[in-house]
Amino acid sequence: MTSRICLVIPTLDQGGAEQQLCLLAAGLPRDQFDCHVVLLTRDGPRRRMLDEAGIPVKLIEKRWKVDPGSYFRLKRHLRKLAPDVVHTWLFAANSYGRAAAVAAGVRSVLGSERCVDPWKTTFHFAIDRYLAKHSQGLTTNSRGVQQFYARHGIPPTTFEIIPNGIAPAVHNDRCRQQVAQQLGIDPERRWIVAVGRLWPQKRYRDLIWAAEMLASLREDTTLVIIGDGPQAAELKRYRDAVSDRQRIRFVGQQENVVELLSHFDVFWIGSEYEGQSNALMEAMQAGLPVVASDIPGNRDLVAPNRNGCLVPCGDAATFAKQTHLLLESPETARQWGAVGKQRIATEFSVQQMIQRHVDYYLRFL
Repeated sequence: MTSRICLVIPTLDQGGAEQQLCLLAAGLPRDQFDCHVVLLTRDGPRRRMLDEAGIPVKLIEKRWKVDPGSYFRLKRHLRKLAPDVVHTWLFAANSYGRAAAVAAGVRSVLGSERCVDPWKTTFHFAIDRYLAKHSQGLTTNSRGVQQFYARHGIPPTTFEIIPNGIAPAVHNDRCRQQVAQQLGIDPERRWIVAVGRLWPQKRYRDLIWAAEMLASLREDTTLVIIGDGPQAAELKRYRDAVSDRQRIRFVGQQENVVELLSHFDVFWIGSEYEGQSNALMEAMQAGLPVVASDIPGNRDLVAPNRNGCLVPCGDAATFAKQTHLLLESPETARQWGAVGKQRIATEFSVQQMIQRHVDYYLRFL
């Protein structure tokens, strides 16, 4: 007999949490679980993965920040679906989804906090604490997130830490020249890459300034920024004010990022906060040495002087300095990349992530 699991998330945008939910839904063993996905706000590009796996998806269409109608639609849907477990992801779904699941009489209600969230106010944390008391448990992907919420009143024992899973690397038979042509960059230069949504959390202004300092020092580096987002136009104007397009390239959203990464020399992530960055993990899987901001989510993945280095958040000069040292020491870069690649393979596979969720769900069935 299968157990019905309902996963609730705001959207299926190109985010890390959305990717992990889709990998989980598609990978849960069909002989044990009947998995359904509910989208609170809107659909998105990751829907294709669920459709290919035959996972039913229901869109609630929450329209406003406070939308009582969406709460009642979600509650009606959960009553009709009658899941054994509801597992909600991210703040809006955690709030509406857990409240609706409790009201619908779902036996086991779980939440998931995926990121350190400094944007939350006292009101948000009050909601988190209240709903945590009415949930059977919470999942998260890193100790940093667990510790962050412990400081805001949710006991650490409430959380089950299940690290993100990274799918096996896709075989890449394209040469550097082809990648250079696709991205519009000079194949003779040294390539630094940063991947992520263009918005304030990622602190791309710091990386742009670091890239300008590095390129001025060496005259042979290009920072390639892969991604799109609300800050795109502003960041391009900033790039044009302090540097040029040969030193810093915005290449937009790329469908095949994992296939491109192995052609780069160093990976940068300068985020102000993270849960557990999928982009960072994919770079490690590709064998890239990492220069990362010293924040809780990155500390879980980057072992200093083993697979990368941690730099004080916002310290553009140290980003440039550490990257220059790596580019001057190819053997160190190779060793760091190999250590990171091995760690992803042994500790962060998709199958491990799915099995940990299976074991967790079975506690409540």
